[in-house]
Amino acid sequence: MAEGQAPLKVAWVKEGRLLSQGEALDARLGGLLRRALEGVSLKEGESLLVAAPEGQVLLFGLGEDARSSGGRLAQALLRLRFPEALVEPLEDAYTLAEGLLLGAYRFQRHKSEKEEKALTLRLPGVTEGVLERARKVAEGVYLARDLVNEPPNLLTPEALAERALELRALGVEVEVLDEEAIASLGMGAFLAVAQGSENPPRFIRLRYAPPGARARLDLVGKGLTFDSGGYSLKPTESMTTMKGDMAGAAAVLGAMKSAALLGLPVEIRGYIAACENMISGRAYRVGDVLKTFSGKTVEVMNTDAEGRLTLADALFYAEREGAERILELSTLTGAAVVALGEEVAALFATELAWGSLVQEAAHRAGEKVWPMPLEKAYREKLKSPVADLKNVGDRNGGAITAALFLSEFVRVPLAHLDIAGPAFAKKGHPLGPEGGTGFGVRTILEVAQAL
Repeated sequence: MAEGQAPLKVAWVKEGRLLSQGEALDARLGGLLRRALEGVSLKEGESLLVAAPEGQVLLFGLGEDARSSGGRLAQALLRLRFPEALVEPLEDAYTLAEGLLLGAYRFQRHKSEKEEKALTLRLPGVTEGVLERARKVAEGVYLARDLVNEPPNLLTPEALAERALELRALGVEVEVLDEEAIASLGMGAFLAVAQGSENPPRFIRLRYAPPGARARLDLVGKGLTFDSGGYSLKPTESMTTMKGDMAGAAAVLGAMKSAALLGLPVEIRGYIAACENMISGRAYRVGDVLKTFSGKTVEVMNTDAEGRLTLADALFYAEREGAERILELSTLTGAAVVALGEEVAALFATELAWGSLVQEAAHRAGEKVWPMPLEKAYREKLKSPVADLKNVGDRNGGAITAALFLSEFVRVPLAHLDIAGPAFAKKGHPLGPEGGTGFGVRTILEVAQAL
């Protein structure tokens, strides 16, 4: 830091004190930085720009979370418009690098005037391997965010499948089943949800299988590219973020990309039932009885509880393909948001050890999840007088009954992440702007590495 050359140098400040490299830089500057800090208290994300003989020095408030502080710093540097900056590394250099990359994300594809500007960040003393790993993880998160942020008239089920096919360039096997193939398999629940839309459904299978893989992980992601609620129509304000109802699928695709880039020694398979939930003369109705891929029948009591129907067929398919354990991600219920707010995902697991592994992986990834009970007594709420199951219970414990519904279609250990809260940010946050967050990508990667 002291000897490097750059138009801007960034020194961290924590509890009013410079860190080691900042102190070395300050010694070179004759105490200039300490004098600037006198009487100033910088909280996380707050900054002070100091003119020095060799260029500018940005004193930046460091918080407890290096990833969050890195994201805030990236956003501040983009506003300052310096072409290059030398950033003081932290002890956890990887987490800082990841935060810098995630915080710098922007989605401007559809703006006529783009604010594109190059910014080069250098972390002295940090190995290229650490930086490369952070870049490859960020690429997967960026893909997931891009997919969620795409408008629904452009990201149809077919378009989502086309984006999945792009992963073939990285060595990922991708197969896309059309409506006829889906029907021939007997995915009656998935097709019922899809039948109201002019845009046909697609079932996407992915497989990343490096030589000598030490374990296998199967992923299922909810792929509703738009959800109107069907005849159980959502109010307008609830529909504004429904282009993001495929955030689970986006997380699966993003994780697949990063896993391939990283060369993780784990076989990863992914399954996405992609469709739209729309209203038309062909749309499914309240009171319909559907035959799922598993053979079980479901009475539809709410057409806005459509995600669990598509997932029922996708989960059974995954198990039929030999899944040993399944991690499923979906923006499934508003009840999970009521319970845990907009930053924490609800974690349900049919096996304690599998749920604990996912929870610990999410903690390492810096993604917030909280374990919730699969209360078996609530299974009574799903009983139907005319079918094996209803697709909803009453309004109490809605996230739990949704998870219980999913568990009916698999026998292998299942971890269900209800990411309805953290998948879409309604305002800017330390790791990015409003919109898709890419939640789940980093957790999936940590789960894979732990197997």
